[in-house]
Amino acid sequence: MRISVVGVGYVGLVTGACFAETGNDVICMDIDSKKIEKLCQGIIPIYEPQLEEIVKNNIKEGRLSFTTDLKKAVDHGLIMFICVNTPQDEDGSADLQYVMDVAAGIGKIVEKYRIVVVKSTVPVGTCEMVKDTITKELRQRGVDVPFDIASNPEFLKEGVAVDDCMKPERVVAGVEHGRVEEILRELYAPFTRTGAPFLVMDVRSSEMTKYAANSMLAARISFMNQIAVICEKLGADVMMVMRGMGSDSRIGPKFLFPGVGFGGSCFPKDVRALIKTSQNYGYEPSILKEVMDVNEFQRVSFTDKIRAFYGGSIKGKRFAVWGLAFKPNTDDMREAPSIYIINTLTKEGAFCKVFDPKAMEVASSIFEGNQDVVFAKNQYEALEDADALILVTEWLSFREPDFERMKSLMKTSVVFDGRNQYNPKIMAKMGFSYVCIGRPEVQGRQEAEG
Repeated sequence: MRISVVGVGYVGLVTGACFAETGNDVICMDIDSKKIEKLCQGIIPIYEPQLEEIVKNNIKEGRLSFTTDLKKAVDHGLIMFICVNTPQDEDGSADLQYVMDVAAGIGKIVEKYRIVVVKSTVPVGTCEMVKDTITKELRQRGVDVPFDIASNPEFLKEGVAVDDCMKPERVVAGVEHGRVEEILRELYAPFTRTGAPFLVMDVRSSEMTKYAANSMLAARISFMNQIAVICEKLGADVMMVMRGMGSDSRIGPKFLFPGVGFGGSCFPKDVRALIKTSQNYGYEPSILKEVMDVNEFQRVSFTDKIRAFYGGSIKGKRFAVWGLAFKPNTDDMREAPSIYIINTLTKEGAFCKVFDPKAMEVASSIFEGNQDVVFAKNQYEALEDADALILVTEWLSFREPDFERMKSLMKTSVVFDGRNQYNPKIMAKMGFSYVCIGRPEVQGRQEAEG
């Protein structure tokens, strides 16, 4: 099929590359000329495993191309995917400016039947607005060009987005007509051939499904973080509790790991947008509001742990920080907990030497001008003369470090683990003072000191 993708951000680039990988003729369009120029050379603006190889291969094979010309994209694709960004507005709602700009642009230039598919995460009712916008532009032109509108939300997890696209757990399609369903089924057939369900529903339900799914996952994280706080007060081990809960088939183990809170481009923005949409319809979603409050509290609470360990003042302390991205296998730092933690520590007089396997370039612009943040060449260089290590992101390379080497580099053997990555008893035996989340800590510190 001939496919056009408008917007080559995270979702658009992965979507376009994966459709090309299955034999489709794909044009990806974006107004950012510098980004398009780099992509034409096979230079990928984001880090995502497998993506660079797929993009370069399909450019070489002639199935994937890039342009800044919207007319070229509209003329090319029977199916047009809108994958532009929907950033959070000041009031928490999703900013639909870019989506509506694309809709208006399509209406101004479309000449043949097209299926316009909204893949951007948008509030319920947006597809109707896109349809009305295109129709308005067609009327102003005095032409009657047939088109259909559909919703096809993405469920990509950063770090495994290519696998999620090529081997989805499900495909959700919101359609108005059976002909659109048939075409989308054919397009997704290579991805669903192993049995993944292709779920067809009305457009509004499809739009809502994306928000409901992300809000549920965010709620599980915040719930477990609240359980971790209770465990600390009662002397229970949240990791044991998590295993006990997760073994229940009705609950399952995913998204139950306590930590410093969720970040990224999806969960915070989507939960806030659903809260705002609900309020616009006269309903206060108390659970969703608490999900966000708990998430904000978690990074504050973790920073408080660090401060409390030193008797309330961290002035003059040198911290090594492992992990800056909001999760492993990505360079995405949008709403990453590391930003709050590092900024708070340095404002209070501490010094941070930081390392992340992929997010260093992104982080350099975020912390630009902060003289108390220095970037290390590797994880061990960050530890040199450090009063403590702060682990924020659970990259695989941090899972089994050389603890003896760590002790030899650090000024004092203290670890603040924001992801509960290590075993408190083992850390204590090796002589580390170990502070984590929702697990008994006092015994470990006493053993380490003894």
